[in-house]
Amino acid sequence: MQIDEYRKLAETEDAMWYFHALNRRMLLPLQRWRGKPARVLDAGCGTGGLIRTLSSQEPHWTITGLDFSPIACTLARESTSAETVQGSITDLPFPEASFDIVTCADVLSQVEDGSAALREFARVLRPGGVVVINVAAYRWMWSYHDQTCETRHRYRRSELLSMVQASGLRPLQASYANMFVFPLIIARRKLFPPRAATSDVQTYPPAVESVCGALARVEHAWLSRGQSLPTGCSVFLAASKS
Repeated sequence: MQIDEYRKLAETEDAMWYFHALNRRMLLPLQRWRGKPARVLDAGCGTGGLIRTLSSQEPHWTITGLDFSPIACTLARESTSAETVQGSITDLPFPEASFDIVTCADVLSQVEDGSAALREFARVLRPGGVVVINVAAYRWMWSYHDQTCETRHRYRRSELLSMVQASGLRPLQASYANMFVFPLIIARRKLFPPRAATSDVQTYPPAVESVCGALARVEHAWLSRGQSLPTGCSVFLAASKS
């Protein structure tokens, strides 16, 4: 991701509806770890938004953040108390079976070899551990947003499922996400793109934030029951290690 985008992310992620919805969703498959000690790796932690959510929800968890970008690591260290390590999700600098939980929110899409990252997640995960992943969906949705965020690949649910299974992990839940706002995102990126090349990482007018947030909460209630959605701008998946 471009340096300016990291700064935008740091300024935006605690306020924008998208990140509120994403962070709540990443917690869904982790219910059995709630209230218990666990070692957590946020692989591709960015500027620390998900770490802050995990820390506020579960003080029993010991969280480590990892990001490829030096500026992202610096910003994460400034806004969280978690250990933050610079490194790549395709070559994790940790021993085997180091973590109970691995989260990876919107970062697998930014590497050339997603399969290598999944194998690394499986390697550092302890038996019985859980990995939770969110990625950008559908190649036909490629736009100015992906160019600015340096997205390498957008996934279909079936594609990500196959890759996860090939890495030796057992899928627990797989769904598309952000279905209800998907028509608005299609319109924004395909029909009415901004004149200046930029990402959609920004806070929107209060009415837009309110409506999108309400739609995301309806979707969250559905996903929290273990159900799936047939389409959306993201793919959400949880898997365990035997």
